[in-house]
Amino acid sequence: MRTLVRETAIELHDFVLPLFVSEKITGRAPVGTMPGVFQLSLEELVKEAVEAHAAGIASVLLFGIPAHKDELASQAYAEEGIVQRAVRALKKECPKLIVITDVCLCEFMVHGHCGIADFDGEDVHVHNDESVELLVKTAVSHASAGADIVAPSDMMDGRIGAIRTGLDEAGFTDTVIMSYAAKFASAFYGPFRDAAESTPQAGDRRGYQMDAANAREALREVELDVEEGADIVMVKPGMPYLDIVWRVKERFGLPTAVYNVSGEYAMIKAAAANGWLDERATVLEQMLAFKRAGADLIITYWARQLAEWLR
Repeated sequence: MRTLVRETAIELHDFVLPLFVSEKITGRAPVGTMPGVFQLSLEELVKEAVEAHAAGIASVLLFGIPAHKDELASQAYAEEGIVQRAVRALKKECPKLIVITDVCLCEFMVHGHCGIADFDGEDVHVHNDESVELLVKTAVSHASAGADIVAPSDMMDGRIGAIRTGLDEAGFTDTVIMSYAAKFASAFYGPFRDAAESTPQAGDRRGYQMDAANAREALREVELDVEEGADIVMVKPGMPYLDIVWRVKERFGLPTAVYNVSGEYAMIKAAAANGWLDERATVLEQMLAFKRAGADLIITYWARQLAEWLR
């Protein structure tokens, strides 16, 4: 009877699996702060993605870890960059897999920030417009490699419009843009930065990511991205920002994604390992909360386990 009157349901096609591909390793390297998550070589990435797709996961979100970093993030948009090679390999091996690429510069910058930056001690000045130019080059290179969706995560002003123009001019009019539209400067990202090797070497990202206190500003940020051509909008992090997810879906009605981030994952994993929480029950409740708040897509490191639990 409870099932008969249930208002919210979760399905496998709701989930996106984040994957980390590194050209610095062979095989799989465990991420110490994220039990069950690995940096993957190109060969292991393809294997992991194909298995996930066979289990019912329709899409993956790809993060790249280069062997070389510099102050212009040159490997972010290199034709033979790790992400570009990974996209081509995935589309060749599993054509029906939806490949989403994270479009940012932090993993490729020697200093770990999301754009071209100057430093005065711990003070950081990011050059917005120059950074946007590199983001456009990165997005176009991903689309050229075969990415179905590009996902700018940098929070530079004007980057969605510039990327849309760049994609269209390069002939990629059907490439979808999933914008990290309301991305907050959060304490919940720590384990991810271990996995992506993208911890800032100085300062922090509060100058270009959102203040956790601001909901109305989040709506303005989303509105700007929608006006510039975003097809899907994302709220990040997830659980602490369900009110933002709800407001965004109610206001704009666009396909809305939420990122169930590394800190949320690590907390539940730690509690489950100590016997304080039932991992399966807790995660399923969390996924229902995302859907109930209005999320259409849920980016989560539990995607593979959810494929097993929902059989």
